[in-house]
Amino acid sequence: MKVSFYTLGCRVNQYETEMLKERFRAAGYETVGEEEFADVYVINTCTVTSLADRKSRQFIRRMKRLNPAAFVCVTGCYAQISPGEVAAIEGVDLVVGTSDKGSIPELVASRLSEKRHSCGLDAMIFVRSHESGEEYIETGTVESMEGRTRAYIKVQEGCNRFCTYCEIPFARGDVRSRQPMMILEEAKMLLARGFKEIVLTGINTALYGTEKHFRPEFPSGGSCDKYIRLWAESCGGDGACKYGTGLELLLSMLCDIDADFRIRISSLEPTVVRSEDVLRLLKYDKLCHHLHLSLQSGSNNVLKAMNRHYTREEYIEIAKALYEFDPCFGISADIIAGFPGESEADFSESTDMEKQIPFCKVHAFDYSKRPGTKAAEMKGQLDPQVKKRRVKELIRCGEISQKKFFEKCIGSERVVLVEEYIEELSIYAGYTDNYVRTYCYADNDILGTFVTVRLEKEFRDGMLGKCL
Repeated sequence: MKVSFYTLGCRVNQYETEMLKERFRAAGYETVGEEEFADVYVINTCTVTSLADRKSRQFIRRMKRLNPAAFVCVTGCYAQISPGEVAAIEGVDLVVGTSDKGSIPELVASRLSEKRHSCGLDAMIFVRSHESGEEYIETGTVESMEGRTRAYIKVQEGCNRFCTYCEIPFARGDVRSRQPMMILEEAKMLLARGFKEIVLTGINTALYGTEKHFRPEFPSGGSCDKYIRLWAESCGGDGACKYGTGLELLLSMLCDIDADFRIRISSLEPTVVRSEDVLRLLKYDKLCHHLHLSLQSGSNNVLKAMNRHYTREEYIEIAKALYEFDPCFGISADIIAGFPGESEADFSESTDMEKQIPFCKVHAFDYSKRPGTKAAEMKGQLDPQVKKRRVKELIRCGEISQKKFFEKCIGSERVVLVEEYIEELSIYAGYTDNYVRTYCYADNDILGTFVTVRLEKEFRDGMLGKCL
């Protein structure tokens, strides 16, 4: 049988889809592309915005047009938050929540067997609520990825920050951290298969190891004694590690692997880490000089209403510390436009942040009302046209900010992981350690290797570099 996957949303979803592909292949399925004819379609959904919900519904209907007789399974955050709504979509056979993604191949097989013996079955809903203190559910190591050079490793699940606009704590539950030895084993497997960049990802990566009941399990002796000591030193009186030190433990373990590779952290939350926490991580030389630091707003008024536990001044302090460490350090950010009650003065503070900080990339979104969140009930909901105008302005200012960042990088020497050869241009492309999309010419095949380049000028969606 053939199975196809469609993934929306974050890198955690992308990682979990790769896990599902491996599990389906182990069960004897052939995996095919998302637009191909298949017997089973698995849609891994996102619910961060209403647009994500709509895209999920559209793809479900598109799959049924490709094969009206196909079995459709819907999982992910949208399925967790609104299982009844998803089950009511014509053509859906199975709805599975976020905690039970690893069981999907078995649930599909069981449901397919039931369908063979019955007609007109309603969609089955397999969604359970998250319980406080739930352990991380280990689904095994992922040994391959779609790309050839970059691999994601999921290190934690859940979030307990409860930003007023966000449904994710309700969709993913409380913080649960993965055992570090499982992360280490997976990294070694991926590196042995030729991957050159490991991306540590999670729902809120900075919270790794911070839950009070989490105890990392290490075999005694050898290098593990160092990790046991490092963990003990990082813990407070309640047994939980301090913010950022759980990640420091992982970086220490991964950097001890004898291989030519680099590590990237998918994102860090200023709600969790401060400048001193970030700088402590940067002592590890395999860590890329790029961080995604979600800003969300440049206004302290709006940040407070969002329940974001930092100020614009503290965010700027982190940025300054990073630029002192490396003047061309790459900082990317998310910014929301049109949060309830956001005045023009509040909004101008967001664009002012883009002017102050030369971001390597800004992701701008308009506020999307999510049912059940505190922000959805707030006064001062803004007109859609106002939000649309503000998003356009954020994007415009973000492009200017990125241009300033590129100008800072001219003449600097950076290491590029070459990931693509663009035949029509006869040029190679990849990303620097500080997350600049870089193009470079070469006489020999450099695909899949690290190359040192001198960045020369802005080019297409990034910069042109000269191989050294």
